[in-house]
Amino acid sequence: MTTAPPRHNSSAHSVRIGGACAFVGDSILGPRQLVAVPGMQYLVFDYLAEMTLSAFAHARQQDAQLGYATEFVELTLRDILPACARHGIRIVANAGGLNPAGCAQALSKLQKELGTHLKVAYVEGDDCRPLMDGLRATGTPDFYTGAAMPDALDSANIYLGALPIARALAMGADIVVTGRVVDSATTLGVLIHEFGWSPADHDALALGALAGHILECGTQATGGVHTDWRDIPDWENIGYPYIDFRGCGDFTVRKPEGTGGRITWGTVSEQILYEVGDPARYVLPDVTCDFTQVTVAETGPDEVLVRGARGSAPTDTYKLTASYADGYRCVAQVAVFGIDALAKARRNGEALLGRARTMVAAQDLGDFGKAAVSVIGAEDSYGPRASGASLREAVARVAVTHKKREALELFSREARVPGVSFAPGTTSGSALNLNSRPAVEPLYRLYTCLVRKSQVPSPRVVLEGCSEAVAVPGGVAVDAPPQPMPSTDACAPRQGAGGPRVPLVRLAYGRSGDKGNMSNIAIIARHPSYLPLLEAALTPAAVKAWLGHLVEGPVVRYAVPGMHALNFLLDGALDGGGPSSLRIDPMGKGMAQQLLEFEIEVPQGHPLLWSH
Repeated sequence: MTTAPPRHNSSAHSVRIGGACAFVGDSILGPRQLVAVPGMQYLVFDYLAEMTLSAFAHARQQDAQLGYATEFVELTLRDILPACARHGIRIVANAGGLNPAGCAQALSKLQKELGTHLKVAYVEGDDCRPLMDGLRATGTPDFYTGAAMPDALDSANIYLGALPIARALAMGADIVVTGRVVDSATTLGVLIHEFGWSPADHDALALGALAGHILECGTQATGGVHTDWRDIPDWENIGYPYIDFRGCGDFTVRKPEGTGGRITWGTVSEQILYEVGDPARYVLPDVTCDFTQVTVAETGPDEVLVRGARGSAPTDTYKLTASYADGYRCVAQVAVFGIDALAKARRNGEALLGRARTMVAAQDLGDFGKAAVSVIGAEDSYGPRASGASLREAVARVAVTHKKREALELFSREARVPGVSFAPGTTSGSALNLNSRPAVEPLYRLYTCLVRKSQVPSPRVVLEGCSEAVAVPGGVAVDAPPQPMPSTDACAPRQGAGGPRVPLVRLAYGRSGDKGNMSNIAIIARHPSYLPLLEAALTPAAVKAWLGHLVEGPVVRYAVPGMHALNFLLDGALDGGGPSSLRIDPMGKGMAQQLLEFEIEVPQGHPLLWSH
């Protein structure tokens, strides 16, 4: 049986942590790479996107023993656990989902098969279903929309922090399984344990949280989904990231030798600003982070040094996310070939929707709750900037929702009809399964609110039958959110001076992601001298106008001077977000790609023009 290593507080002490998983369904490649890295001490795994718990809730309804990431046990650890045991590599994962105890039980069973004897701890306390009736009675509104809490909820979980993980490691756990924690907590818990930080060490906690934020999305830090994708080699063997954290105000990001991908200040900077909202006030359960002065510097091939995070006291609330069933959804896709494929595909989709609507109405089932017809290839997501190109291949996509399954079963049955009834060159179905039809799936939505930490019982660590409560500091009350940090644009050149115009992608990197029904777009200047040009051109009004066909609410801009970047938060940008959105891009991953086509005016004589 492995034992906990001695703790070090010295600045000379270094901890090596690998980011082995970014989501449910991530590749086994990452764990296999990282377990072979010399000196690896910890592997951290992130499985819980916002909507993942909805899928786990559905699985738990079918089988009370489920509700966790079964692939973590049956695929990943079955593959790497013997090597972890040999090398003394410890594991922290939020794979417990809605059933951390069940996940730990499955791990015990696996260890009997493999002959390993590692100590497994699990963290409980994020499940807040017992609190929901009281919160409903007091009229607690949705944090984002102000809507009332739904009557029935399938899951309700707060985002716990890193302190229970640190305690589990201190108790001697080799494997720590949690339910809902903030994504960066798996790494921060390791660092709290290794360096002995207290809850008042705010700057250290912020830096540790930043390290976790870089690791939590796996290869997004090593060239995955990078703006300059042509420069990223060997996607087939892309390396997963790891950090060396020295406890002296910085850390280094690397990847395993001989792997694909690339680590540059650009790849890591994109990940740092990914989905953080306000970079001056990134609120976590353990610390409120300020990333505005963070710097990223290349110190060697595939190696960057990160420093400059600052922290302050956390708030006195937890974020709580609940999921609830709200009918069903079905998405049909029909391929079309030949002359005028785009027009044929659109008519296919509209005809399919029209026929299904008529049939559903004839059954007295009412209309679909939401319906959307789009054509993949027609650039529908680009709105007024769609090119209108003529293509000979296209895909009609029809997405519908309804409260009753039988209405969508009817739609699903009709989804193969275009192949014989509509446009020439239409194909659908499978050659091997003539009865193939698009799936009718439960539709889940999210309800989000804040709850006082004082309302929630202390989280507990369970290790080998012993349960221990973990005290969590109360935090600081916040009456109103601070205003966005203004950009320093007093000296920025004004547009309209008659200089040449170039696409934003020549001046900046960009990455976007989702935060509920909001999109977060980070724009990072390729050189500090480009930042004034970005500040002058990319006003909130200009960004809203460029993406107005997608964005219903306001656009807020935040300054990130340490990384010569701007971070935008676009409200009402994702058609409801998550599974309730019927768009081709429900999580806004392509919004940065659209913004990178925005044209920036460059004054005559600017150094940018000399280099092109």
